[in-house]
Amino acid sequence: MKSETIRIAVDVMGGDDGPLATIPAVMLALQVKSDLEVILVGQELGIQEALGEAQSHPRLSIYHASDSVRMDEMPARALRRGQQTSMWKAVQLVAQGEADACVSAGNTGALMAISRHLLKTLPGIDRPAICAALPTRIGHTYMLDLGANVSSDSDQLLQFAVMGAALVEALYDKLLPTVSLLNIGSEITKGHDVLHRAAERIKDSGLNYQGFVEGTDLYTGEVDVIVADGFTGNIALKSSEGMAEYMLDLMQQALKQNIFTRFAALLMGKSLSKSVGNIDPRNHNGASLLGLRGLVVKSHGNANAHAFEKAILLARKEVRRELVPKLELALGNTLQKTTE
Repeated sequence: MKSETIRIAVDVMGGDDGPLATIPAVMLALQVKSDLEVILVGQELGIQEALGEAQSHPRLSIYHASDSVRMDEMPARALRRGQQTSMWKAVQLVAQGEADACVSAGNTGALMAISRHLLKTLPGIDRPAICAALPTRIGHTYMLDLGANVSSDSDQLLQFAVMGAALVEALYDKLLPTVSLLNIGSEITKGHDVLHRAAERIKDSGLNYQGFVEGTDLYTGEVDVIVADGFTGNIALKSSEGMAEYMLDLMQQALKQNIFTRFAALLMGKSLSKSVGNIDPRNHNGASLLGLRGLVVKSHGNANAHAFEKAILLARKEVRRELVPKLELALGNTLQKTTE
């Protein structure tokens, strides 16, 4: 992609904190990326008040939306009545070509339903999937699906594998990323029939398939892409994030226990900060809705400004690396092989 400006539509009203998190995050992102323009989608007067003097920023604009999707709203209801919401209008800007990507911390189910309705799916995709990066000992592993689909058949797991591999290739220029299926064990005899059929299909697709992995392998970094149905993937992700937050809390309590532990923390300095930063889920915020004809990035609902900025920068990178065209090409090439 050329060096032209990238326009991101931000659902300002989404998430637990709404403008208190999204607007500061936008300002942080604009500071670090000079090629970035942001369209703030939400209640115009409230956005103007929150921006103050910053509303005159040359790379900021406001797109009014009178309503917002509630965090507990059913996706079907959001789809029926959501045309005036900030989430709908942010995705619509992508569908109309007025924005290159959308970022929202709002209701995940509603975001998926609205995005699928307005953007449609790529050829060969039955259902979009949610994909995010997991920090590992040696870098990152991308995992999908993380909750868009409660259950998936072998064809859909193959589609997820193709999209995950294409994403790693697009973002990191890595040829033939390794792909595995999440199972209750790494042995070929473990798991249910859907996983075994998916394994055969992925083997035949030409992807760099490495077999089954189990939960203890999520953070080793031994594979680039881990594929699961949304029910399994979401539980694995949320369990991991809960454990990470628990460990961070324990570390903070231990290091503040007395003068000796505080001194030890001071001595460890940068090394400790790096380790803590790698564990902190806020530093890895942003999940991609893959399989759509446009780019949508989902932020955690409880994201603070620092975390939401990460989601904005992820969307920018995916636009810059032309992720959607590369996904479409990969799907066409690989899925054709499996039907020959």
